[in-house]
Amino acid sequence: MTTRVGIREVAKAAGVSVTTVSHALNDATSSRVKAETQQHVRDVAKNLGYAPNRLASGLRNQRSQILGLVSDEITTTPFAGAMIRGAQDAAYERGYVVMVVNSGLDSELEHREITMLQQHQVDGVVYARLYHQGVELPPALAGIPTVLLDAVTGDPTVSSIVPDEVDAAETAVEALIRAGHTRIGMINNVDDIPATHGRLEGFHNALRRHGIQHDPRHLVIAEPETSGGREAALALLSRPDPPTALFCFSDRMAMGAYQAATALGLNIPDDVSIVGIDNLELISDSLWPGLTTVALPHYDMGRWAVNRVLDDIENPGRPPEQVRLECPLVERGSVGPPRA
Repeated sequence: MTTRVGIREVAKAAGVSVTTVSHALNDATSSRVKAETQQHVRDVAKNLGYAPNRLASGLRNQRSQILGLVSDEITTTPFAGAMIRGAQDAAYERGYVVMVVNSGLDSELEHREITMLQQHQVDGVVYARLYHQGVELPPALAGIPTVLLDAVTGDPTVSSIVPDEVDAAETAVEALIRAGHTRIGMINNVDDIPATHGRLEGFHNALRRHGIQHDPRHLVIAEPETSGGREAALALLSRPDPPTALFCFSDRMAMGAYQAATALGLNIPDDVSIVGIDNLELISDSLWPGLTTVALPHYDMGRWAVNRVLDDIENPGRPPEQVRLECPLVERGSVGPPRA
């Protein structure tokens, strides 16, 4: 039977007092201990396999050291699940665990889940959505430190983090412009959501920055599915003066554009270049050639949301933040120069 290593064993092995060990291992009080002593204590604790008693710590701090993550459909989707991984990693690093609940867009179920989290005395909540959208926070969350993840609200006192949709579109279109394209079409989402408007704005911004005149006939809106992208791309690429490159609202719509190009006997990227947004690897890596796309920073957003809610718990009264996170370009093989 393995004997649990406690704080007294660490103090004895390190040759310091129990109080010194307590301060050295506690992020809130570690500054009271000299840096070299603090490092020595932590090294000894690690070598002994010491794990802090979180239950006792929570009782002293009147905290459960549990966070709730309330989602709509995130747990059912492969790419947005990175938000949960980012949240869990950040929580673990700060001595917390995350309880994830998924409502499946059922408001009654969501209310019961929040009640259950309250019964577990969670210290804070990350309220997450599958995609960037506007929300109203449930009244049941009043009084609980809460941060929005991939969502925004009209309440300026609530911190939130979302992808920078305008920046994402500019990044995608800039990749096409750098390759030499000036006739660039856009396949946009028909839905009235922030991403639709932000990505259209970014598309126009990038063209305007380079003095490229946009042809309104090269903008098509469609359902945000593979079939929608396919039909829109067929319409654009069948024109007498087709665009030489397509910027698609999403990787899924870009996959439809690939299908349209194949149906018309066009090669990618020799005859038409295509970029998307999402970096949904199930699609972007599986297409041939691989799809150049802009990654939505789900993992980093999850980390930020947890760190922000923990900062609010530990230091109440901090000014709220509404953050828009940059989205990196992931280059593969779907972009090349236009034919002469």
